[in-house]
Amino acid sequence: MHKRRAADLAQHRVEELRDSYGPPTQHEWTPRQSHTYETAVRAWRDLDRDARTAMTEYVKEGGQSQHKIEAKLRKAVREDDRDI
Repeated sequence: MHKRRAADLAQHRVEELRDSYGPPTQHEWTPRQSHTYETAVRAWRDLDRDARTAMTEYVKEGGQSQHKIEAKLRKAVREDDRDI
C-alpha cells in the first residue's frame, strides 16, 4: 500500500507542476522548470514501476486475480488518505 500511495503522490506532483507551468508546448519553460518537471516524472515512473512489481509478486504468492488485488489496494489507499 505504501508503494502505491507514494506513486500516486508522485503522479499528483507531476500534475501540479504541469498545471503550474502550463503545457510545455504552449509555454516557454525555464531550464529549472524543465529539470524539476523531468525529475518529478522520473520519480513517478520509478515509484509506479516499484508498486506494480510489488503487486505482481504479491499476486503470484497469493493466487488471487491482479484486478481484485488492485481494486482492494486502491480502496485501502483512498481510505487511508481520508484518515489523514
